[in-house]
Amino acid sequence: MSRRSARMSAYQLIFGFLFSKEIDQSAYQTMLNAEDIQEKDVEYIDCVVNGVKEHYDDLIDLIASNSKNFKLERIYKPDLAALLLACYEMKYVDNIPMAVSISEIIDIVKTFSTENSGKFVNGVLKGVFNTLKEEV
Repeated sequence: MSRRSARMSAYQLIFGFLFSKEIDQSAYQTMLNAEDIQEKDVEYIDCVVNGVKEHYDDLIDLIASNSKNFKLERIYKPDLAALLLACYEMKYVDNIPMAVSISEIIDIVKTFSTENSGKFVNGVLKGVFNTLKEEV
């Protein structure tokens, strides 16, 4: 499994998490049983999915403060899942450059969301990028 596929799996689990605030264990086990999954993929998915769950409130605050003139409740759930994933990687995963997180999540948004979502997500992540750079 490639990192892109692992990221896609993590995205899908995070999307489900938005509705129940729990990780769907059945979906998670299905992903772990994929033929092409490697140990590094399992580690990545565990890290990101559990990290988003653990830091959810902090990540939501980061997204809200960077989604100018757009209330959090109005963010389309597929976009919010993408933002949570990218923000977690950008803030907490040191071995993934922030630019890579942004680029990869924009590709996911283009697959799973609306035509205008890429611009919106990119704009929010640009703000997150600038916020996190200031914190360093």
